[in-house]
Amino acid sequence: MIQDVLWIIGVVLVIVLLVAVFVFSIYNKLIVLRNRVENAWAQVDVQLKRRFDLIPNIVETVKGYAKHEKSVFDEVTKARSAWMSASTVGEAAQASNMLTNALKSLFAVAEAYPELKANENFKQLQQELSQTEDKIAYSRQFYNDTVMKYNISIQQIPNNIVAGMFHFEKKELLETTEEEKITPKVNFES
Repeated sequence: MIQDVLWIIGVVLVIVLLVAVFVFSIYNKLIVLRNRVENAWAQVDVQLKRRFDLIPNIVETVKGYAKHEKSVFDEVTKARSAWMSASTVGEAAQASNMLTNALKSLFAVAEAYPELKANENFKQLQQELSQTEDKIAYSRQFYNDTVMKYNISIQQIPNNIVAGMFHFEKKELLETTEEEKITPKVNFES
């Protein structure tokens, strides 16, 4: 009789231990994925910061040639301020989109000044901005891939049970706006 009770208690303990190990392994996997998402966003953020740090140099270079284009410079400044005050991924993406639109206007202004287009400093800044835009595009793609893996993982059975127990939330993807889908036509060559 006592042996039967001890045997049942032992089986129950083994089952509880196996369930606990199973839950802990899923939890740890979800933690790794969530941290990868946060790291991927940090990489996007680094590239956006680089982009926003380049902008004042470009603006100052253009200002010397196009002093009367104040509204364009104001748009760039507003976009940069919006990015600096962004507290969520969505807000940062929206500020980035604002800056993309402001840069289109800025480069359209630059197009009207051939001496500006020939300026070595302006050319170098354009090249750095172009490289940064490529890095941003790659970082955004990597972020979205990482978010997709995380979101799938928290939605699959049995991970969704553990995700629900520990409040793992779905992350939002960085999406391209309709304005970003329009390819700007800018020619910097004379």
